[in-house]
Amino acid sequence: MGGRHGRAPGSRGTAGLVDRVRRSTDELREAGPDRRCWTWWDDSPSPQTSGAWARRQVPEIAVHAYDVQLTVGAPQPLSEEVALDGFDDCQFTLCATTVAWPHQPAVVDYHTTEGRSWRLRLSADGAQVTRLTSAAAPAPADVSARGTASDLVLFFYGRIPLNALKYEGDRRIFDQLIAWDPSV
Repeated sequence: MGGRHGRAPGSRGTAGLVDRVRRSTDELREAGPDRRCWTWWDDSPSPQTSGAWARRQVPEIAVHAYDVQLTVGAPQPLSEEVALDGFDDCQFTLCATTVAWPHQPAVVDYHTTEGRSWRLRLSADGAQVTRLTSAAAPAPADVSARGTASDLVLFFYGRIPLNALKYEGDRRIFDQLIAWDPSV
């Protein structure tokens, strides 16, 4: 019922996790946003700084909070601010790379119902991301997805299927993107 010492199973681990998160937050705050640091995204345009590392953690934590909510049967969308910034960060930190795209060149557009859009160009030069503005009328993409920023983040993290979004074009490109691991 309560584990060996009267606590719920896993509560010691949870307390340890909360303590590690607190220490990490304190260390990032003490370092300041511009301190250079190791990151695994050295082939992306995102800076290798403590501020970028902290920014990267926000959507990660939000998605894991969604996982907990889903587990208890009460999933809530990510907040608009976290989701918009999180999807932007996902595009520039996780998607953008100089590693060659191993398939036919393709253009992927993502559009949020909140009004922001991104274009991902996939080619032998890698994956380049740009923010789209309403003033720019680019050529049509090979495939596009539209949804709330929260839904785009949750799709990106594999929490909801592509069918939960509105998409047009060659679905195969999304399948290739999901399967692609430029780190190997």
